[in-house]
Amino acid sequence: DVAMAAQMTDAHRRFLQVLMSHGIMEGSETRKLHRRCCEIDKVYYAHDKLDDFISTINSHLQPLFMQIRKGMSEEDGKAHYALVNLAETEITKMASDYTENELELFRKTMDLIISSENGFASSTDILNLADQLKTKKMKKKEAEQVLKVFVEDKWLSERNGEYTLHTRCIIEMEQYILSNYPDVARKCNICHSLAIQSQVCESCGIVMHLPCVRKYFRAQTEPRCPQCNDFWSCDIP
Repeated sequence: DVAMAAQMTDAHRRFLQVLMSHGIMEGSETRKLHRRCCEIDKVYYAHDKLDDFISTINSHLQPLFMQIRKGMSEEDGKAHYALVNLAETEITKMASDYTENELELFRKTMDLIISSENGFASSTDILNLADQLKTKKMKKKEAEQVLKVFVEDKWLSERNGEYTLHTRCIIEMEQYILSNYPDVARKCNICHSLAIQSQVCESCGIVMHLPCVRKYFRAQTEPRCPQCNDFWSCDIP
């Protein structure tokens, strides 16, 4: 396997360092970074070789149980790259950064988001959980602060007082969520990755990411479910 044996250069190391400091980067930024690193360190650059470049880094990260993974933003369908820790489940990794009751608030928020219709939980609903925590109750003010930190740390993202899972969180936690929420966590019928913000077919129950819905129905004269062919009754975003 030639790709596995490919050598890490200073360009690869520089790329990894920048990605590490960001945690996650949007696709176009990642492509720019790839080019810049190759130029600075005078390493052969080809614009269509980003995946090979990353798999070289990944082969060297393997013994460290780290991996650069590609995922999609559920908002706009854009590619993102995130550095993921494979050694421990993500919840245990979070445990080193947050207190027990903060973690419990995150888990309960995740429950709300994953079991919701549209992949969002309102701040009202989340704050109501804060004084029901088993570990240690939290005052509303404190809970608001904690939510802010979850957003800053890219576990949650927030829009008009509604919270959903950040793209980075989804890339990191996809396996965890699929195995821990087998009854509610679903994969998108189009791209087959975990769908949090999604639309559901009223007839057969399949789910699709909003960007995937947009793309899929762009070519159709009338929107029909890719699975059961019934009329798609949700509003096309």
